[in-house]
Amino acid sequence: MSVKILDFKEEYSKYFYELNVEWLKKYFYIEKHDKEVLSNPKKFIIESGGIVLFAQYDAKIVGTVALMYLKEENCYELTKMAVSTEYRGKKIGQEILENCIKKAKEMGLNKLVLYSNRILENAIHIYKKYGFVEIPIKAGSPYKRADIKMELKF
Repeated sequence: MSVKILDFKEEYSKYFYELNVEWLKKYFYIEKHDKEVLSNPKKFIIESGGIVLFAQYDAKIVGTVALMYLKEENCYELTKMAVSTEYRGKKIGQEILENCIKKAKEMGLNKLVLYSNRILENAIHIYKKYGFVEIPIKAGSPYKRADIKMELKF
């Protein structure tokens, strides 16, 4: 089986919500900012110039990610990346990440940033593997749970 990366379609919005809520509930809780973005990715991501992608494997949507425009930093945040627990270990997250990096470069961006938490060791490992480095988190981070900010410069 191979992973197919799909562009946003309105009918995929439920997967964006469900896949992210799955990991948020497992490790943290759903913040107000999460609920807004996850409930309406078209409004909060697509209409603001961002991108939402989905990973299809075995004819099912099993992963997702967003590139959300950060006006104040003039770059995109890699955010809301999730893979269904039953499909982890198949390198689907890496396939999603590679596609995000490719899209960002095609868009002429010079960097991506992300917020995460050190408890998500596997995710942090993958980000480092692809060249993301830790940078300071400035006051006003959009996520209370974030204890690490990373960037990838092109």
